[in-house]
Amino acid sequence: MTGNRNRVAIVTGGSRGIGRAAAERLAADGQSVVIVYAGNKAEAEKTVAVIEAAGGSAVAIQADVADETAVRAAFDRAEQRYGGIDVVVNAAGIMLLAPVAELSLDELDRMHRTNIRGTFVVAQEAVRRIRAGGAIINFSTSVTRLHLPTYAAYAASKAAVEAISPILAKELHGRDITVNAVAPGPTATALFLDGKDEATIERMAKMNPMERLGRPEDIAEVISSLAGPARWINGQTIYVNGGVA
Repeated sequence: MTGNRNRVAIVTGGSRGIGRAAAERLAADGQSVVIVYAGNKAEAEKTVAVIEAAGGSAVAIQADVADETAVRAAFDRAEQRYGGIDVVVNAAGIMLLAPVAELSLDELDRMHRTNIRGTFVVAQEAVRRIRAGGAIINFSTSVTRLHLPTYAAYAASKAAVEAISPILAKELHGRDITVNAVAPGPTATALFLDGKDEATIERMAKMNPMERLGRPEDIAEVISSLAGPARWINGQTIYVNGGVA
């Protein structure tokens, strides 16, 4: 495997939060980055501008990750622009919280469409395109172990991602492509902070021995390693949470 220069990464959900931090970090590592966003064109283009201002190369492409036709078109454009694909970071996701008895089934279906079907669709396209020496990085959550009330449906959708990743790693036997899942703990993103009061945020920040929320850059550091030099980590779920029990 060569260095990160001339490598190409697709980052879904790359316009905000952890996805954006991952896109910016991979660009800083020397990879060309394709940012796939659902609907926020302005934020996606802002991320591209930040990367280009720092000397990197990036492009933003709109696609619903659960729509196989749109995802295929996004991968086509990535290959046309950069000549190939080496890394896919499956960061797109939504989180809707409510007790099991109260969550609407429409919300359950919406969340699973993005978090499970979306991950599956992007992974399908990734395995058809990604070059030897590449990496697929999916997203779970530390909530699969924390068992917090109101998180049942979200945790279930991410537990599915944890099940998919090591199986896919084995299915890629002999192709020199790694597949791992990253499971962040509470991280200071809009996805996490939305709808939470200050007391809740402070309580969750103190759940880990570091007594702070994670930063998107903390997660991006691990993604950078998995997307480049960490070739002997494969089929794993890596909990990136400051030590929360």
